Amino acid sequence: MERVLVTEGRTSFFAPVQDENAAFPPGSAPIFYNRRMEANRDATVLFCAAVRPSDYLDAMGATGVRGLRVANESGTPVTINDIDPGAAAEIRRNAGEGVEVTCGDANALMSTRRFDAVDLDPFGTPAPFVDAACRSARRYLCVTATDTAPLCGAHLKAGMRRYFARPMNTDYHSEVGLRILLGFVAREMVKYDRGIEPLFCFAREHFVRLHLRVRRGVRHADRTLGRIGYVMQCTNDIHREEAVGLIPPAAVCPGCGSSLRPIGPLWLGGVNDPDLIGQMAGLLPGMGFGTERYLSRLLPLLAEELPTSSYYDYHEVAKHLRASPPTMAVMLERLRAAGYGATRTHYAGTGVRTDAPADVVEAAVLGVNP
Repeated sequence: MERVLVTEGRTSFFAPVQDENAAFPPGSAPIFYNRRMEANRDATVLFCAAVRPSDYLDAMGATGVRGLRVANESGTPVTINDIDPGAAAEIRRNAGEGVEVTCGDANALMSTRRFDAVDLDPFGTPAPFVDAACRSARRYLCVTATDTAPLCGAHLKAGMRRYFARPMNTDYHSEVGLRILLGFVAREMVKYDRGIEPLFCFAREHFVRLHLRVRRGVRHADRTLGRIGYVMQCTNDIHREEAVGLIPPAAVCPGCGSSLRPIGPLWLGGVNDPDLIGQMAGLLPGMGFGTERYLSRLLPLLAEELPTSSYYDYHEVAKHLRASPPTMAVMLERLRAAGYGATRTHYAGTGVRTDAPADVVEAAVLGVNP
């Protein structure tokens, strides 16, 4: 197998040479390596540098780049696992001090050992590994999903099978995907009388990434369960509302009178810890990341986002109203002047998070009083 020396952040390692002319280059070599996930890995190294776990499991290592970087760039003792003996051998060639390499089934490993931080970064869905990860993680659980089509509602039945939730392909579909994944992890965790707190969660291009704190005890499990619910969406207009609980209520749109369609169950409310995000932003300039510019824009957005469970793409609202959209600054100012909170969102450049009702959002687009 031909190898090439690759550098990410402050870590250099050998990775298999990919066929860049292949339809899916990361899958063209015997061991999977996706250069496009560098921002995902940079984010996790930054997270570990901030929270300082006592040890860390990269449960499905492939080339091992994520675990190697966490060990080298945050000083965390790391275990890297892969079920493929060839991949495990390559990881051992790249591993330095403070890195344990194991070769076995990830679920079996997580069912027999505990780690301060457990990281799931599979190819596709993490769903088959979440239960064992919930039992293995002592303080932190990190999860990547790249099956965004099932999560966001484009592949409805696949999303329902994997995550026991009904997604919907809305204008805010990327947020639906993140919240359905987060709700799924929460429901798996509470089985063990443990809860979660979202610390640093975001979506980008083809993936969703969660960084969570694990909390022990029934009180935290009940609090987590209290964050599960539904976004109730009208299929005729932009109206939506939130409903807490495992069973969606019957509700109708106040504008058109049609029944609202439940999306979920999913996580309701905030998905980031502003204090931790601020700490990470302070560490970022010294990390030497290749995606520093992207993360320097992402982190302030995450820290400022309102804890609503959906956003409005106000350009799509304007299209629906057959109107010309205002600038983002004007849109935000109109909503704030009407007495509501309003911020940008990292999910979309034309996305607005607000606690204003749908008619006020439409009035802000049109520049009229609601």
